[in-house]
Amino acid sequence: MTATLTKVPPILNHLFSVSGKNVLITGGSRGIGLMIAKNFVQAGANVLLTSRSEEACKEAAQSIQSQYVASNVANREGCEALARHVAQVFDNRLDVLINNAGTSWGEPLDRKSGKANWGFDKVFDLNVKGMFYLTQACIPLLQNAATPDNPARVINVGSIVGLIPQSAPTHAYDASKAAVHSLTKKLAADLARQHITVNALAPGFVQTRMTQGLESWGATPEKVAQTIPLQRWGNEDDMTGACIYFSSRAGAWCTGVILNVDGGAVGAIQVQLDSKL
Repeated sequence: MTATLTKVPPILNHLFSVSGKNVLITGGSRGIGLMIAKNFVQAGANVLLTSRSEEACKEAAQSIQSQYVASNVANREGCEALARHVAQVFDNRLDVLINNAGTSWGEPLDRKSGKANWGFDKVFDLNVKGMFYLTQACIPLLQNAATPDNPARVINVGSIVGLIPQSAPTHAYDASKAAVHSLTKKLAADLARQHITVNALAPGFVQTRMTQGLESWGATPEKVAQTIPLQRWGNEDDMTGACIYFSSRAGAWCTGVILNVDGGAVGAIQVQLDSKL
């Protein structure tokens, strides 16, 4: 039997197209960032991915046929240098900024290794301060792409642990993601009049190199899956689908939104908490 190809309805292309958009993705050489970058390229977007490692960027970009540049978005100077490079690559026009770069660090509260302040500094420098400085530096480029009907977009990658802290001793990471969510809402209010939307993705458990570290605290993939109402980890389609929505005409009237993409984890925990009140 020969399969019949179904033509995509025009309304879907109209609502969810990101074709031709200029997209910058930080932390794009692996994990969630690379998942998103790969699918935006396949959807016809012009993607520039970045991370600190030149080698990792080059390898990732070659695998998905995108552009790349190595950068350090953990400090203001690095963010401003990246924005200048983006202006050259995309001719001063940026449609979508995806602030995905992030790091984690964990240590039991009663352990005094001498690295506590360093760990907090490292996490907040990249996860929060860098996100703010890069967004700030890219505002002129976003303004050049923005119109009332088709705003420019900023998508910040937060986490459900910014809403409900995890049991692992990742104090800096959890607090940083809560700050990302708060910053998202603040920037959304600031930039709405300039036709720039700012939303956040709050992923649940997605299997990446970062989440592998949770196994050292006893959170194996099997145990984690049992805690998720939909009984599985998040995947590439889940992460990309949410970003495509925020970046396309379908999400053009959304700003200041924290979208949980977590298999129902946060909702289930909230129901459990409410039932005990």
